[in-house]
Amino acid sequence: MRVMGLDYGSKTVGVAVSDPFGWTAQAVETIWRRDENKLRKTLSRIDELVKAYEIQTIVLGFPQNMDGTIGERAQKTLEWKEKLERRTGLPVVLWDERLTTVSAAEILTESGVKRENQKKYVDQVAAGLILQEYLDACRAKKDAEGRLEHESEEGRCAGLSDRGREFG
Repeated sequence: MRVMGLDYGSKTVGVAVSDPFGWTAQAVETIWRRDENKLRKTLSRIDELVKAYEIQTIVLGFPQNMDGTIGERAQKTLEWKEKLERRTGLPVVLWDERLTTVSAAEILTESGVKRENQKKYVDQVAAGLILQEYLDACRAKKDAEGRLEHESEEGRCAGLSDRGREFG
């Protein structure tokens, strides 16, 4: 069972997928668009990836403010969540993404990627970080039957606190 992680931005969507066992996240690609409101091709590409990787749950980075309030970007993410659910028919879990883009940029810098080239990769690396946090939290919440939480009927990893909690 695979899970997809998305880092939704105004012009890009970073995409990552889990391995079939739900242990590790791998960055896949960055989907680019010219206009923030032109989402048809973006949704189509995500739908293609969902089918190709046999995704069962989508984890969407939720960019709340550092003080926990919901700003304009988070509101747009909530709207995007609804579109994803309608298009794919899959459960979409909102996951705290505070500072993941900063962490992704640091990883790229430490890996020797020049700053001018980081824009190509930062969103997909951020998606990988969001997804890996989700997978780690779910693995830590393994239930008595030995089933990972994201394998439940709801497709959610609920009941976690602070940075590792789902929203919505």
